[in-house]
Amino acid sequence: MARVLYGIHGTGHGHAMRGLTLARRLPEHDFLFVANDDAARVLEPEFRVHRLPNLGTVFRNYKVDLGATIARAVPLLLHRERHIGEALRLIDGFRPDVCMTDLEYFVPRAAERAGLPCLTLDHQHIITSCRHDLPANMRWDAFLQGLTPRWLFRPTDANLIISLYAPPLLPRYAATTRIAPPILRERVLGLSPRDEGHVLVYQSNSTHRKLIDILRAATARTCYVYGYAREEGREGNVIFKRKSEEEFLDLLAGCAYVIQGGGHTLMGEALHLGKPILSLPIRAMVEQRFNALYLERLGYGMQADLPRLEPDLLRAFEARLPQFRAAIARGSFCGNDLVFGLVDGFIRTGRLEMGNA
Repeated sequence: MARVLYGIHGTGHGHAMRGLTLARRLPEHDFLFVANDDAARVLEPEFRVHRLPNLGTVFRNYKVDLGATIARAVPLLLHRERHIGEALRLIDGFRPDVCMTDLEYFVPRAAERAGLPCLTLDHQHIITSCRHDLPANMRWDAFLQGLTPRWLFRPTDANLIISLYAPPLLPRYAATTRIAPPILRERVLGLSPRDEGHVLVYQSNSTHRKLIDILRAATARTCYVYGYAREEGREGNVIFKRKSEEEFLDLLAGCAYVIQGGGHTLMGEALHLGKPILSLPIRAMVEQRFNALYLERLGYGMQADLPRLEPDLLRAFEARLPQFRAAIARGSFCGNDLVFGLVDGFIRTGRLEMGNA
């Protein structure tokens, strides 16, 4: 058995679910998580969690609230030595063999000072570690927002990028980085996909009333909507739902297609189940725009800017469902065995095995 100190980014559930799935699958190792906010709430029912402040993103009205995000980050960065010191004291007490980070700021810096191997395991570094052919309207945002994974959450000596698409790695990262398909929860792997005709709509970070109006105007299908402040009731063909993992996954398995933001976790789960996706990425989140861009290029669905979304686009998307399903059927969206093997090898040896994913 080895001991693993694992820092998890706190905003949203995707990072925490990835860490939770890994820790469940590797019970022979002892995991201590460092997390806060949403991630801590996901992890605490099953694993020990030490709470440290989180460099997170604040959303309002389907946009990143830049002022609130900066206001949250500046005090943490000004006092980073205090928080790194707390992580170092945690290392002294827990005595981990290795560290891991999923877009968490303090653990990799403490690991570096303590001389411990640290594995970066996330999706965000797909932005900066690979070569992309981007449309002109994404290039500046990609450069600007790429500064975060490049410098604030800089790569460690070993990096495993979890992604449903795999652009070529830049030469300077080829010796330390691998790309592997998504990690799927056991409950998702146990689902039996079917098509009951309904639509699953999920907005994880921010919401927009316009989407509800378009669902009512553009499709006759029943639309189950998660993520809005309203969690029950009905407006025409739109049914608002409160969060319930079991019911959500059942609706995911039975839907005709998914409408979501640009989050990578749900995207991978939906594609594994053969579901076409209409992605509505938050414009200010370049990682979501990357996901939506590659989703469309690979033929798995379409992307749209929600404030400019019109009913005709949703109708056009529905008309192409057979085409999307055929493209999805040719893909591979589960990297569990590969990823678990690579992470277990890193935990045991402190090194990430290189090679083609």
